[in-house]
Amino acid sequence: MTKKYKLRSAVWEITLSCCFSCAYCGSCGGKARENELSTLECLGVVEQLRALGCHRVSLIGGEVFMRGDWETIVRALTGAGIKVCIITNGFTMTERIINALKDASVESVAVSVDGPEDVHDAFRQKGSYERAFRAIKVLTDAGIPVSVISALRADNYKRLPEFYETLKDCPIFAWQLQACSPMGNAKKNALDVKFDAGYVISFVAGIVKDAPFSVGCADNIGYFTQDETLIRGRHGACFGGCGAGIDSIGIDSVGNVRGCESMYDERFNEGNLRQRTLEDIWNDENAFSYNRGFDPSMLTGKCAGCNMGQYCAGGCRSYNYFTNDGKLYENVLCARKRN
Repeated sequence: MTKKYKLRSAVWEITLSCCFSCAYCGSCGGKARENELSTLECLGVVEQLRALGCHRVSLIGGEVFMRGDWETIVRALTGAGIKVCIITNGFTMTERIINALKDASVESVAVSVDGPEDVHDAFRQKGSYERAFRAIKVLTDAGIPVSVISALRADNYKRLPEFYETLKDCPIFAWQLQACSPMGNAKKNALDVKFDAGYVISFVAGIVKDAPFSVGCADNIGYFTQDETLIRGRHGACFGGCGAGIDSIGIDSVGNVRGCESMYDERFNEGNLRQRTLEDIWNDENAFSYNRGFDPSMLTGKCAGCNMGQYCAGGCRSYNYFTNDGKLYENVLCARKRN
């Protein structure tokens, strides 16, 4: 009998429209796609997520607030008992948006800030750093929980200690560090996204106990170093392998479904919600085979033979794919000293 997988979370890109066109944007945000899902279709997606028991949805863009019916979608999700986090650049925050977020009962808002002002504005636009921090203030003043997400590259990772000194005075509840992936605009612009994962892990481990908020590394940084239980944002947590197609999915603005919304390549599309139901796609015994069919013997390169390979499964599938010539089971950011 085919194993039944339980969908727990989804990342849903509701539009590609954005007020920026960041030099490293993995989805090449800026202009909305032609024929993005209609309001009615989005409400249908909400019902399908509810029916599958999805607990939490992270809404992304583009920029979520560039879509005129975003509030309708959020209200439908929260009304269905699904927790909602919105990820934003913070540039378009207004009093109307703040009030709508409160009325729609969002769980939290994550604001993307890449580092000190010169770093952040360099790949976005001048003034975006100031607007992001203004958004953090007005959101927290309104009682909405806020976190910060920073995408790490060669140019900013060593400035984490400097940026931390700024963040310490902000009333955020969490700071997540993730690796910038060489896809989309980052690939087009040939940006240097390489950095020392060991440096980042040591930095996080060094501040986590005293930081006034939770600090953690995302699933594309790791794995199983001596500091593993300190760096995942929750005391005692460990990376349990890529969740794409295991307990999470990604949905894009025209209805394509993949295991993770960072797996921005057509080869990972498992189906489209205009042709198939989410339940049909999720329960397809041939879907998400790169993870559902994983076996430690599939590990390659430095991951092959590692005694933790059966647990980390080679790390983040998306990051592996885009940094390692399409290889899915070998991670270039693993900082573990091999046994």
